[in-house]
Amino acid sequence: MEEKTRSGGRARVAVRITIVFFTVLLLFLFAAYGVMWILVNGPSPTAKRLFVLSVKETSAGGFLADLYLSDEEIRAIQEADSHEQETVEMDLSLISLPAQHSEPTDPSDAVQPSTVGSDPSSPTDPDPAADTLSGAPETTSPVDERPSADDGIEIIDVTGSTYHGKLMIVSDPTRVFVGVPDAYGSDASGLTVAAMIRKYGCTAGTNAGGFYDPNGRGTGGIPEGIVISEGKLLWGELTSSYNLAGIDGNGILHVGYMTAQHALDIGVRYAASYGPALVVNGKSAGGSYALGGGLNPRTAIGQRADGAMMLLVINGRALDSLGATLDDLVDIFLEYGAVNATNLDGGSSSIMIMNDEYLTSSAYIFGERVVATAILVK
Repeated sequence: MEEKTRSGGRARVAVRITIVFFTVLLLFLFAAYGVMWILVNGPSPTAKRLFVLSVKETSAGGFLADLYLSDEEIRAIQEADSHEQETVEMDLSLISLPAQHSEPTDPSDAVQPSTVGSDPSSPTDPDPAADTLSGAPETTSPVDERPSADDGIEIIDVTGSTYHGKLMIVSDPTRVFVGVPDAYGSDASGLTVAAMIRKYGCTAGTNAGGFYDPNGRGTGGIPEGIVISEGKLLWGELTSSYNLAGIDGNGILHVGYMTAQHALDIGVRYAASYGPALVVNGKSAGGSYALGGGLNPRTAIGQRADGAMMLLVINGRALDSLGATLDDLVDIFLEYGAVNATNLDGGSSSIMIMNDEYLTSSAYIFGERVVATAILVK
């Protein structure tokens, strides 16, 4: 009899706990719905705009705007925030590389002008298949030796009214490259940034380019745009134009739209795609207008006039850091002397790791996402 009484007591406790849990969850959902309703229908058009742009930049949360607004209203907000980027030719003479890296070691690494927003070159390779691989190489880091962990790397805390994050400055740009998983395709999977760092034996890294991510369930196996590794086109078409972050054999960062063929012709050895370009020739790539964007976790890459590479990751979707807009990224890069910079994939993919320590927080509820590419530091 006592056994049945104890058993019945435990069952009642379990039922009460379940009821309390679902009651709290329901109240939370009602509160969240109410907050979002106020943002959309309140007196502030800025709050409404930021809400729509923020959720529509996500793979899994875009439906939230649909709960409150019509397709026409959402489209109007997005179109008002969408601007055609101005065509600006990169002035590579503004970059003065460290003396030991000022001369290319291979003729194919020679620096040529690069264009943001257009591609002046025409394809010259008669056999595109010869330059395209079906999978990424299974090699390790392009160098045999790695500098000591903290040598030539500076970490800076960056803070704004809606965000905080980390800026990593790598004095030697030739230490920075794009890491890739073992293969790409519908049956392949990417790697986490931590796994990429281990694969190549590197010191630090961030996520890089975008990837096919339906409803936030992408596996990182299908990159968005272009991927170049060790001077070979691993993903993308030679004659198609992509918004990319490319690093040539001298360690110079190239940003903006160009064809894969043009990127290879000017000596780009590593590249991943996302965008838009943020800073070109020391000025905002937005020209006379703002680049906009919502408040979200962000990852970006830039380069100073002295050649130092700049990796930026902003925390987001948290009470203490809602996230940053694209204009916030521009302001940060200009403040710290960037000559050129471009936006990379953000959201739940954004992460910065150094010496096995997570310097920023992931917005992914299941930990760290697998990604198609990573910016790594040897």
